[in-house]
Amino acid sequence: MPGFFKPPVPARPQRDGAVTGLGMDSQAIRTRMVNRLEAQGISDGRVLAAMQRVERHLFVDSALANQVYEDTSLPIGLGQTISKPSVVARMLELAQQGGLQDASGKLGRVLEIGTGSAYQAAVLSQLASEVYSMERLRALYDRARENLRLLRLPNVHLLFGDGSGGFPKGAPYAAILVAAAGSDTIPLAWIEQLAVGGRLVAPLQTLGGAQMLVVIDKTPQGVRQTVLEAVHFVALKSGTA
Repeated sequence: MPGFFKPPVPARPQRDGAVTGLGMDSQAIRTRMVNRLEAQGISDGRVLAAMQRVERHLFVDSALANQVYEDTSLPIGLGQTISKPSVVARMLELAQQGGLQDASGKLGRVLEIGTGSAYQAAVLSQLASEVYSMERLRALYDRARENLRLLRLPNVHLLFGDGSGGFPKGAPYAAILVAAAGSDTIPLAWIEQLAVGGRLVAPLQTLGGAQMLVVIDKTPQGVRQTVLEAVHFVALKSGTA
């Protein structure tokens, strides 16, 4: 969108273990990825532009180079994964459609539960004024912090802690995105920290064991939950490790 996104970030050194050798070719590869996302039904131009701009190969190990721009989840260690590009785009589009926005269409303050590699947080940084992202696993938090340090994103705040209680100090949030599937109920803390007019997007495990993507809209009249398609995420856990 003209006037919305910053100019491309200059090339920067790669972290140890990151995919290298893609160079300027990654721009064309990302364009093909974004074209696939559009063909799959992602239509928000701001989301597509953000997915185009953020280099996914900076968030995975070099051994996965040949898969990094395919529509697949990839391991990032400790039993965790980086979500499929289509899943990231879907969740961001849902947040963009229902979260509180300013006059330019940019989301306000957003809370992300489950930083993982920090890829989704980096994409979110293009769509929101501020991003608070929480990670409960110290090793992943340290790696994500290094990824974000290289990207120099001043509006992303990485937090180490148990995300099941949210982050009250940053509330209220225009949107909350959750990258792990919890039980059959959404924690009350998340609902309380969501601004009126805001939207929460999260995978939820049903009583039958299936995972479904749900959207929760907080309106002046109350909370409305919409169940969408089946998804597959790692389990939401409490505590830190």
